[in-house]
Amino acid sequence: MFSHVFVGVSDFARAHTFYAAVLDALGIPQRFRDESRPWAGWQTPDSVRPLFLIGHPFDGEPHDRGNGQMVAFSAATRAEVEAAWRAGLAHGGSDEGAPGLRPHYHADYFGAYLRDPDGNKLCIVCHAPPDAPA
Repeated sequence: MFSHVFVGVSDFARAHTFYAAVLDALGIPQRFRDESRPWAGWQTPDSVRPLFLIGHPFDGEPHDRGNGQMVAFSAATRAEVEAAWRAGLAHGGSDEGAPGLRPHYHADYFGAYLRDPDGNKLCIVCHAPPDAPA
């Protein structure tokens, strides 16, 4: 469905540290990092798309987080949700909802919410039951 998702940041080095930790915990490798622009991108193994990108806004204007906007990353297991959430908090993120079941979405929705250092909201979610193979 998506080609790519781009999240604007104000401090590229700080944001990169945060996202590298979160995405590493989810097993999503970095595809590139270009300090001259600056921007960086990640993609799931064995897939060309979608890409997740961070960088300074293309128009040169300051970053401004959107109210009501959120990017949700899929985790294979509930343990990955917890690990990515902890990695985000340890690397400059702030808590928006600890890992846990959210049965108001569906019975196996296990998610965690945090904000990156620029205030962009993220979700990390596993939709599988606890005994599902990773």
